[in-house]
Amino acid sequence: QLQASGGGLVQAGGSLRLSCAASGRTVSTYVMAWFRQAPGKEREFVAAIRMSAAVTYYADSVKGRFTISRDNAKNTVYLQMNSLKPEDTAVYYCAADETGTYYYTLISVYEYWGQGTLVTVSS
Repeated sequence: QLQASGGGLVQAGGSLRLSCAASGRTVSTYVMAWFRQAPGKEREFVAAIRMSAAVTYYADSVKGRFTISRDNAKNTVYLQMNSLKPEDTAVYYCAADETGTYYYTLISVYEYWGQGTLVTVSS
């Protein structure tokens, strides 16, 4: 089970930190990711991390502003979001893949999903 938290309302230029805690399994060998879905749009890849080696991947739209990190001892992955823009407004979902996929941008490769946390960025 994945539990996402940390969403909220923030002004443009502000910051938020999302957390995704995994329970019931150890995710130290997984690929963990964040996706987001804005109203009326498809779910899109935001960032991913290989939990074993902390190798990270980012969508171009968030590169340089967002940072994904992990704490294997806490079975948790984080998404630090800085310089937020109104277009970052979306429900953010964490996801987990236990196979170590290299197709980390694809929704279909992730076996487990959190419930989503809403991020609203006002202009």
